Amino acid sequence: MSLIAPLQPDLILGKPILSLTPEILQQYHLKGLVLDVDETLVPLSVAQASEELVQWVAQIRNVATLWLVSNNLSESRISGIAKSLNLPYITSAAKPSRRKLRQAVTAMNLPVEQVAMVGDRLFTDVLAGNRLGMFTILVEPMVDPSVAAKYYPVRTVEVWISQALGVSLHAKQQNFKNPDKS
Repeated sequence: MSLIAPLQPDLILGKPILSLTPEILQQYHLKGLVLDVDETLVPLSVAQASEELVQWVAQIRNVATLWLVSNNLSESRISGIAKSLNLPYITSAAKPSRRKLRQAVTAMNLPVEQVAMVGDRLFTDVLAGNRLGMFTILVEPMVDPSVAAKYYPVRTVEVWISQALGVSLHAKQQNFKNPDKS
């Protein structure tokens, strides 16, 4: 296995999660999503889901089972967001550990290959999902990228290291596993 394979997302959306559509999920035969919370669904400084996110969840739940899995230790913050979206959740996931992802996938009662890990971070979300054999989707954080570079330097360093290793992070759908392979 190459050094970059665990960091290479199957799909790079190039936009925030709200651009992930039911059609994209159907194209890749995905029936479940494990969603990161901080910066993937809501900015770190926000403690509740936006109306736009609530509408997105309602649309996606028609085609996929959803779980929130966060590294965040704040039970009150994550539970509040989960309750506003009416979704099950897990905190303190310690991604890139696979343990809590496996717990969510097991609760979905779906084959791991039909569940995507969706997040904004390569070294936590994508790495954990790839390690478990999930389809991985990298989204842009729910903050302006120029703000993210200034206030979230870890993500900037992750992207730089990944690109130095040869990970392709272009927002195009040519960098994914063939969704039709068995």
